[in-house]
Amino acid sequence: MLENKPPEKRPEFEIICLEDYIPDDHLLRKINKHIDFSFIRDIVSHLYSPDTGRPAIDPALLIKMLFIGYLYGIRSERQLEQEIKVNMAYRWFLGLGVTGKVPHHSTISFNRIKRFQGTSVFQDIFDRIVEQAIKHGLIDGRVLFTDSTHLKANANKKKYVTEQIAETTKEYMEELNRAVDADRKAHGKKPLQEKKGKSVKKRMPFESNDIDAATSSFTEEPVSETKGSPTREIKVSTTDAESGYMYREGKPEGFFYLDHRTVDFKYNLITDVHITAGNVHDSVPYLSRLKRQKARFGFEVDAVALDAGYLTSALCHGLSEAKIFGVIGHRRFSGVRGMFPKRKYRYDAVNDCYVCPASEVLRYRTTTREGYREYVSTPEKCRMCEFLNQCTRSREHRKVVTRHVWAESVEQIHHNRLSPEGKRLYKARCQTIERSFADAKELHGYRYCRFRGLERVREQALLTAGTQNIKKIACILSTKR
Repeated sequence: MLENKPPEKRPEFEIICLEDYIPDDHLLRKINKHIDFSFIRDIVSHLYSPDTGRPAIDPALLIKMLFIGYLYGIRSERQLEQEIKVNMAYRWFLGLGVTGKVPHHSTISFNRIKRFQGTSVFQDIFDRIVEQAIKHGLIDGRVLFTDSTHLKANANKKKYVTEQIAETTKEYMEELNRAVDADRKAHGKKPLQEKKGKSVKKRMPFESNDIDAATSSFTEEPVSETKGSPTREIKVSTTDAESGYMYREGKPEGFFYLDHRTVDFKYNLITDVHITAGNVHDSVPYLSRLKRQKARFGFEVDAVALDAGYLTSALCHGLSEAKIFGVIGHRRFSGVRGMFPKRKYRYDAVNDCYVCPASEVLRYRTTTREGYREYVSTPEKCRMCEFLNQCTRSREHRKVVTRHVWAESVEQIHHNRLSPEGKRLYKARCQTIERSFADAKELHGYRYCRFRGLERVREQALLTAGTQNIKKIACILSTKR
């Protein structure tokens, strides 16, 4: 029966227990039970004055507020404040109670932008969460998967200026120079003298079909020849100068940041996050970040699985030196149409020579500064060869095949990829690192950069990864127990 007039509702005081209104299977209840946030005070205590000023809001409360925002995809700190005011689960998780005062959004912004700026607070928080996962046995650090994803910078791709920047020396150049000198000495050649007043020409992809030459196609512009150090022209955003202009085949073009992320195979928990500009090659920071994880968490890495974009001679050599079973995707390099690809020339390791499709031998000539051995044919024999037009277009009728001094490490990586264990590991990438990126973008607003500048984008990346970790840790431990 419908009443003629609904009963009048008057404001009444009620005594309630906030605990009764939070479902037993709520995600925040699981996180509160299994994640210990007390370490936050120890990390940030040195940033507060011990005896000056007003009593500060608990820093653990502010960080947990940020985690709520990333956990539920709340991009605005103003909106986060309003959501906490009306959401009882958020209040319970923060320990505010029904009538507790929610910290103002400007307090969150001040601490994030001013107090924590230039510190390692967010990196330390992420590392301590990883350590908790290790303590619970959810990370063993034996098999790691690494990949990168692009984050659209908060910048217009049409607003930029062009600048000439000097080419930076790669971290492995000293080791490569020693390898080149040793290789020349083993072949009876004199050591190369250091060049003065002249830049080193960078090998471009169309000059060779080897691995390292092909990776140079990632840069925006070719290296220019100057009397000083080699330089290249890049696009610099007038809005966010620390972002990088990215151009990759099959990827969007514009200003981006790259998130280089590593996950553990056991439960797909994130163990490392590193942010670079969008025009940095994937392989550049990899070895240093791998060393950091081994030093910081004591990982004894047995195997790693990487995308094809990481296939460089230096990286393969680094994995070989560390005695790590590396699996890297295959890269097929397109050669000149109508010409024999490099795989048609068989390398004879015993005699240190190449054998061409016509069964003629290409002998060693020299080792270049870039780390490539050159094997050349005999012009008299090539001139009369029936495959000459498919082999070389040199006026001297001479074929030159190059081989990197670390080519053995690359070949070992290829062998690992084709092994049963290598195939199983590489196939698992779509269920580990790719899924981690997908969850971040679909559930935690990770498609775009919230802030500008490398440091603040790194903050977003670490908080997003930390949020994914605490959610997964809580869910796994709740299921187990």
